[in-house]
Amino acid sequence: MNTVDEAKANGELVWHKSTYSSGEGGECVEVAVAGGVVHLRDSKQAVESGHVLSVGSVAWSALLDTM
Repeated sequence: MNTVDEAKANGELVWHKSTYSSGEGGECVEVAVAGGVVHLRDSKQAVESGHVLSVGSVAWSALLDTM
């Protein structure tokens, strides 16, 4: 079992960094999806702040449709 499968089995969120995030400390956003909810966090402060914005999948889809 790989770490992603282990995290899912333990109920942990599996975070993915945006492909738009720069490697120079710029816009760094991570996204995790679980149970029809999309979770977003600032990857630069993910552990320190613990702040996560969570939105429903319908709201997330509507946001993406505007882009």
